[in-house]
Amino acid sequence: HDYAPGERLRLQAYRAIASANTEADITAVREELTDRYGKLPEPVENLLLVAGLRMLARACGVGEIVLQGQNIRFAPVELRESQELRLKRLHPRTVIKPAVHQILVPRPTTGKIGGKPVVGRELLAWTGEFLATILGS
Repeated sequence: HDYAPGERLRLQAYRAIASANTEADITAVREELTDRYGKLPEPVENLLLVAGLRMLARACGVGEIVLQGQNIRFAPVELRESQELRLKRLHPRTVIKPAVHQILVPRPTTGKIGGKPVVGRELLAWTGEFLATILGS
């Protein structure tokens, strides 16, 4: 098989991500691929972001992150009191559903009143930040 360079890079990224077990592994994969291929194309960069996010979520005990209307649903979530207080302070419109171990966090928008919902890479970054800030140990 003679893959196009982009295709070969993507396959290599998939393989490396599949064997990665930690955030540090993902960082190492990103660095190695960047050394070898230069600036990574967006699809590959996104793969790495999603893989890193998955690991962060797993480390926080979260198995599911789903867009649900105007909210992002995180589950399962068991909040300690300190986490709940921080959550209410930083994201006051969050709905906490202890019975089903879920939280519904309003989807971030682009700063302005009536701003558009954040999407793509920005949304991934926001989600990682949220996990680390609120649910990280």
